[in-house]
Amino acid sequence: MHRAAVFIMAKTPQPGEVKTRLCPPLTGVEAAELYRCFLLDKIEQVRSLKEAIPAVAYAPAEGRTVFESLAPGFALIPQRGPDLGARLANGFADFLTNGCDAALAIDSDTPTLPVEFLEQALDLIWTPSVDVVLGPTEDGGYYLIGLRALHRLLFEDISWSTSRVLPETIKRAEASGLRIARLPAWYDVDIPGDLEHLKRALAVTGGIEPFHTRRFFNALRVGDHLLERLGGGA
Repeated sequence: MHRAAVFIMAKTPQPGEVKTRLCPPLTGVEAAELYRCFLLDKIEQVRSLKEAIPAVAYAPAEGRTVFESLAPGFALIPQRGPDLGARLANGFADFLTNGCDAALAIDSDTPTLPVEFLEQALDLIWTPSVDVVLGPTEDGGYYLIGLRALHRLLFEDISWSTSRVLPETIKRAEASGLRIARLPAWYDVDIPGDLEHLKRALAVTGGIEPFHTRRFFNALRVGDHLLERLGGGA
């Protein structure tokens, strides 16, 4: 039977260490709590996948106990490497050389992503005519990459956190003869403008609900005070 790991790239939700580009309008404590909610929702999403090994690739290395609490029953591996590309490549290496026939790396910044996209990715990764599965984000990056074999060139010397990530990854894959399947694009939450997008999306989200993210907004009335901090109206 084929075995696929779905691993969340995650950081421990510490103030000043996560979602710093959301500060302001959020405080450091609020940003860390929002990110913790993102993680909890993403963990529940991955747990719902029937035919996958749920996992978290966490940073920093001393954060293991945090994720033992947040994601009980998940496989846990520390992120290793000086940049995101090395950490992704090493994560794939860990799973693909330890009993998994495929692996999907997913982000922790898309709490409203339909779980159907992850299910579609799991189907595509077993398709013989597909070598790489990519889930594009609207800002030029990707929320998911899936592989059956490690191709380190997809991760080396990439300008991470820029709009060049996705096109450069596609260019390298095609130059190497790798066949790509693309999922629908989605948005991630990185900068202040994304918060209003998220607020609107929470009003219409169906399926597996981002319960924790919604609770954060409701409890802190973020939908109201964010608009005030941003200096805008509805």
